[in-house]
Amino acid sequence: MRQTPPLSVEIDAHADMAVSKPEFANTLSHLAATVCVASAGKGAESLGRTVTATFSLSANPPSIVVSIRADSPLAALIAAEQGFSLAMLAEGQDLIADAFAGKIEASKRYLIGVWADWPSGRPRLLGAAAALDCLLTASIEVGDHMLFVGTIVATETSTHADPLIWNRLRYQSLDRARSLPTQLSNGHATIVPSKPAA
Repeated sequence: MRQTPPLSVEIDAHADMAVSKPEFANTLSHLAATVCVASAGKGAESLGRTVTATFSLSANPPSIVVSIRADSPLAALIAAEQGFSLAMLAEGQDLIADAFAGKIEASKRYLIGVWADWPSGRPRLLGAAAALDCLLTASIEVGDHMLFVGTIVATETSTHADPLIWNRLRYQSLDRARSLPTQLSNGHATIVPSKPAA
């Protein structure tokens, strides 16, 4: 794939009216997200980082977006190698999340957890709730982050692992005993609270 310079989007137009960084951090801490590790590179040259800013983009072609700090070595490696892998962490993989969030130096992070390789050579975490490998199809610089769009070329999912969730500044798990069933009425979905488990 021919490399093209990333698009750049300016988001400073209303910066003087924005809330403070502490207010931003507090408010966005209420946004629950699956904890993921984004990786690029091969073997000892691999780099990875814990991320929660990732989302499904399109089913045609199957695509995902991950947000990485623009001035980071990981962003540079994703751009240079034109691809990235993503591991959606499972409950019990908190140590992996902590390691890739910076609690362990970069050269030792892949010693935490059991890692293999995708056919591309990019890191693949065994035991993740889901894992995928992507070819880079677009990148957009927005503020101080790069949004990398990847076409998903390989996946691996677990039928028994629940995702590790980040919410309100701590790791959390899904409480399936409190799920809210959906009942259809006149073609509209209504949410009915379930009774607590006995």
